[in-house]
Amino acid sequence: MHLFPLPAKHPVPRMEGPGIRGNGVARIVSIGECMIELSEAGQGGLWSMGIAGDTLNTAWYLRRLLPEAWRVGYVTRVGEEEFSARILAFLQEAGLEVAHVQRDAERGPGLYAISLKEGERSFTYWRGQSAARRLADDPGKVAEALEGARLAYLSGITLAILEPGRREALLEVLAQSGVPFAFDPNIRPRLWESMDVARDWVHRASRAAAILLPSADDEAAAFGDTSPEATRARYAALGVPEVVVKAGGGPIHWQAEGEEGCAQGHAPVVPVDTTGAGDSFNAGYLAARLQGAAPAAAIAAGHHVAAQVVMARGALTAITPPGAVPA
Repeated sequence: MHLFPLPAKHPVPRMEGPGIRGNGVARIVSIGECMIELSEAGQGGLWSMGIAGDTLNTAWYLRRLLPEAWRVGYVTRVGEEEFSARILAFLQEAGLEVAHVQRDAERGPGLYAISLKEGERSFTYWRGQSAARRLADDPGKVAEALEGARLAYLSGITLAILEPGRREALLEVLAQSGVPFAFDPNIRPRLWESMDVARDWVHRASRAAAILLPSADDEAAAFGDTSPEATRARYAALGVPEVVVKAGGGPIHWQAEGEEGCAQGHAPVVPVDTTGAGDSFNAGYLAARLQGAAPAAAIAAGHHVAAQVVMARGALTAITPPGAVPA
């Protein structure tokens, strides 16, 4: 039983000639938490500081992949101290809209540290009192941020950090806005009260999503799916119209526009650091779809972006967009 109204399914916005259907400026809004990132600098026990977070990573890459005519907004909540000021400056320098970033006089940003072993990362978090946990405390401000947007983007982390009532409020605002949204379940068990709670909210959000971008490993651990195809089929049974199951460089099972398929044969890479791999794939896929690419071509674009990201340390790195010629 759902505690919030589920919206009617929305078709994915598509490009028509030089513009996109609808009125106003083409705009996408990403909602979530941006944090202070510490990563090992590789010398003398020194660490370098960055700014990242799953939905921020995707917004950052979307800004680099979409035409300049597109606007990419970020919705979060930060504090009023120095590190929050650095976050705002970083967002602005990245070309992201910050008009709807809320300020909190009592809380600041969360912090996480990345440890690497053979290219795989592990995380240590300090985020229990982050300001972003209050980003949906005023649903009206979120509604204002969504006005005029063609697509919204959020993740399971966006939901997990909120109090249950605020999760419901956020999904209700999305439903009432009429703005279709893309959702990456990005299941992080430690952020949820229990796995039963995580599974419930992931399914609630997925039923309302226009595009779903799950990761096979997360879904197998959380739901017991035996294969990426099983994940696709489970979400299809929930009525999700567009599903792309990421598989860590393996075959990608998808469905969209009444069709389904398996994309494979992408050039393999040996990762240096997998931080941000899924987030950047999501950006590549969504940017391509929003510009009219078919699902298989959009998947190739997502792989093209993610394959570059995993060859550098940290979540954010310079990329060559799909189809571009390196300088």
